[in-house]
Parts: sequence; structure tokens; C-alpha cells
Amino acid sequence: MAWDQYRPYVSAADRRQRATREVAKRKKKGLAVDPVTIEGRTIARSFWGKAWCDHLESYSDYANRLPRGRTYVRNGSVLHLAVGPGRIDALVQGSELYEVSVNVTPLARPRWKGVVDACSGKIDSLVELLRGKLSDGVMRVVTDRDKGLFPAPSQIRLECSCPDWAQMCKHVAAVLYGIGARLDERPELLFTLRKVDHLELLSAGPMPGRAGLARRPDARAIAPSDLGSVFGIEIDSQSGRGARRSRPRPAEPAPAAPPAGRRAPLRSERRSAADIAETVDRIVALLEKNKRGLRAEQIRAALGLEAKALARPIASALVARRVRTIGRKRATTYFAR
Repeated sequence: MAWDQYRPYVSAADRRQRATREVAKRKKKGLAVDPVTIEGRTIARSFWGKAWCDHLESYSDYANRLPRGRTYVRNGSVLHLAVGPGRIDALVQGSELYEVSVNVTPLARPRWKGVVDACSGKIDSLVELLRGKLSDGVMRVVTDRDKGLFPAPSQIRLECSCPDWAQMCKHVAAVLYGIGARLDERPELLFTLRKVDHLELLSAGPMPGRAGLARRPDARAIAPSDLGSVFGIEIDSQSGRGARRSRPRPAEPAPAAPPAGRRAPLRSERRSAADIAETVDRIVALLEKNKRGLRAEQIRAALGLEAKALARPIASALVARRVRTIGRKRATTYFAR
């Protein structure tokens, strides 16, 4: 291809302006817009995001080309990035708007079984897994270059609609870094991309030789102290069952009747599985009507729930994959899957 066939150079400032206009245009048309936003110069901050970027940079054929995309992802040129089973679809603003697709081979079942077996009994909770709070041994297993969770270049197929003949143009490189940034927000997407169920890492039985130890709590359960920081929900830490009391608890007066037309708030203590399942259904139905997502306080207000009554249903909905999130802590926004 002759040099004069390439598009003229567009500055970073011009790309940002074009990206802003394109995002507004797509939102107005109701099209999917999920941009990659980088604060500062650090692209990925979490264990999973950094591990993704470090893994790709460990390959010489990628390491020489990836830097071309760093500037693009940092200045907001990745307007949309969607991660699904075995595939990433993205839009990148360059001299024009380019479509990028990345296809990733599913993780081979024997390799996944090896990861599950090696992590057996070593991961205590869903929070621990998604936050990357793992032991050194587990970290070595999941990030192993040949036997871990991350794909090799031979398992990745890259496509971009730009005129650059190179397999990895700067637009594709920006998307690959964008995946690392997206894993900061939603680390479970790595398992979605490789077509494996991350909950299998939690359900694996204890390691041989540990039978004499006290039985661990269900690895799928999330401690109340962790729910608030992960899901942006205020939780009363004194409301756990079985807490010791130094004196008998006085009888509580009967609650006042709720105002007409409003459902009484549900109590978070001693709630049955049926109550939680009903609340999950109500939350999902509400989110399906609000495609742009809702925060915890908006869900509570809409359903008339107490803060404590929302924690367990939200956790159940996330584990059951009926709800997904963007953002962390108080900025968490919930969406129906």
C-alpha cells in the first residue's frame, strides 16, 4: 500500500474531540457505548488487570507493538469495548472510527482442570478471587505462561477495519490494553472470555492432608464485612447470626404499618431463601426496565428496601450471574444480564 493512501495524522486532542462527539451520537441513537476510561497514566491497577498486561508484554512479538496503543487507550480513544465468551468487540477513534475484534480460543478443558486442581482448597471466597487476594502459590498457577488462564498469541486472532497492514495496529493494541483496564472493574470477564466458570475454583474440595482441619465455610459465601466494600452497600456489622450478647435482648415493639401504597421494608435478619429469591427477582425485573443501570441506593428506594435487606440478594444475584456491575465501592452500578 502506498504511503499516500494512509489517512492524515490526527492529534490526540482532535481524537478526543471526535471521540466525545461519537459517544454522544451513539448514546442519542441508543447504541451500545461502554468506553474505556483511564485515570492518570496507569492503565491497569488491580491484580487481574496488571497480570493481563504483563502476560501480553512477556511475548516479544507483542511487546514491540503494544506500546503503540498505550497513548490511544490513555486518551480515551477506545469508545466501546465489550467482552463476551471467546470474543472482544471494540470501537476505536483514530483518523476515523475503526471496528476492532479480538477472538480468543477457549481454555482447553485439561488445562482448566489443571488450574482448578492446583487451586483446590486454596481460595476461600468469591471476594478473595475477584480482588486477586491470592496466595503466592495460586498466583503462580493462574498466571503461568504456559499452563495458566491467559492466552498465548497463537490463541488470539486480531482484526481491525483500519488500512494498516500490520496484524497488530495501534487500534488493536489499544483494545488489548483496554481489556486489562476493564478487568480492573470486572475481573470475572477473564473467565467469561476463556469460557470457563470461575466458581469452579471455589467449589473444589480441600487438598489432601487437610481432612483433619476444621471445615471451611462455603467458598461461595461472602462475609458481611466484605459486601459493603465490594457492592457499595451499607451493612450493619452487628447484625450477624450467632453473635454473643452479654445480656438478654429486650423485646422489640411491633413495627408501625407502612404508608398506604408502599411495601414494608424487608428485614435482613433471619430471612428465608424464598425471601431472598423473591427479592432477587424484583431486583432483576427493576434493572431490566432501567437499561442504563441503577446504584444501590436507587434500587433500595425503588423497592422500598432497607440497606441491610439488599446485601444478600445482590450477592446472590451476582453469583447466579443474573446481575452484572460496573465500577467499584460506592460508585457501583448494577445492570441486568
